[in-house]
Amino acid sequence: MRRTHFSLLLVIALVATACAGGEPGDNGDGGGDGGGGGSVSLAAVWTGTEQENFQLVLDAFTEETGISAEYQSNADIGTFLGTQIEGGQPPDVALLPQPGLMRDLAGQDALVPVSDDVEAALDENYAPVWKDLGTVDGELYGVYFKAANKATWWYNTAAFEQAGVEPAEDWDGLLDDADTVAQSGLAYLSIGGGDAWPLTDLFENIYLKTAGGDMYDQLSNHEIPWTDQSVIDALNVMGELLGDDANLAGGQRGTLQTDFPTSVSQVFSGQPKAATVYEGDFVAGVISGETEATVGEDADFFPFPAIDGQGAESVVGGGDVAVALTDNENAQALLEFLASAEAAEVWAEVGGFTSPNQNVDIGVYPDEISARIAEAVANATEFRFDMSDLQPAEFGATAGRGMWLRFQQFIESGDPQKTARDLEADAAKAFG
Repeated sequence: MRRTHFSLLLVIALVATACAGGEPGDNGDGGGDGGGGGSVSLAAVWTGTEQENFQLVLDAFTEETGISAEYQSNADIGTFLGTQIEGGQPPDVALLPQPGLMRDLAGQDALVPVSDDVEAALDENYAPVWKDLGTVDGELYGVYFKAANKATWWYNTAAFEQAGVEPAEDWDGLLDDADTVAQSGLAYLSIGGGDAWPLTDLFENIYLKTAGGDMYDQLSNHEIPWTDQSVIDALNVMGELLGDDANLAGGQRGTLQTDFPTSVSQVFSGQPKAATVYEGDFVAGVISGETEATVGEDADFFPFPAIDGQGAESVVGGGDVAVALTDNENAQALLEFLASAEAAEVWAEVGGFTSPNQNVDIGVYPDEISARIAEAVANATEFRFDMSDLQPAEFGATAGRGMWLRFQQFIESGDPQKTARDLEADAAKAFG
């Protein structure tokens, strides 16, 4: 395993601390100015197995630096941090699951920009898009440590073999495959329209590939209306697949009654109803937990295909970003470590983890599927967060309202113009 060599500044600080005989608690406990030794406090949402695996990363950090890491889990990280900040005792570092929370905290002057050494580690190990995602108003605050890939399309290998098709590289190829698979007696796609959010994820991938990252950002922030032609164009593409009953397991009506777990089992059960299911990398866990299929044998995935030659390396997903809330060297040392390939490889090796770090040894992932998912994230030229998660909740993530409702209605109506008008009316209310 590669070892990360921290900056000369940190080494000097370690020596100075040892020579000065400082107290162990003087460094990194929420406002000290120490370097090596002492402690650093941090908070994240991870519990259970995820917490245990992250603790392995923190143990490696302590071994590397001599700095002990004191971890606290809180599912409602935003509320927890708000209380701690108000009380003047925030943790030194927090890992945030939503980019909006990072922007909010930066707007409150609650975050400390990363050091030059952390920025250098990001430049060395990450594609430029990840540095951009960690920046607010021109100031770099965040290190993206863990990521999720929602640009994966999962397929039943036996169904593809029976139909004589291969994973599509572009949207036109996917539509051709859908026709071929239908002739073999199966629907092409199973999707959890009853839960609605898989429909918004599908649209978001299509929109990123057809409109590009800048337009995606503008729509996410409601800087352009949902009636913009770029939205109409993406809905037309979406309708090419969803507008044909024969493409969908159970047809359009059945799709609207299908929840996400069922959408997966309909593809990988003993008697499949469809050849593919669209959703993120977490589909692998549902396949393993809810069906008899074996990931990598009976089940595989291909990247969300390019559309009209665009977006081959664009990915919609999610991630956890590490930020500093106190101004001390131990907090920066932890951020620098989290930006290293070594830190990511510790968790990657035990599974259940995707790193956006380009220099992680792909061979450490426990299986070929995990490695390919991570490679797509690390090499993405455009990575954007799930758009619905960036919206006000009443518009982006509420059953029977906003995006969830309108995309379900789009399945029924197939009318891009009306869907766009309804989405814009809902967004205008939500954004005030």
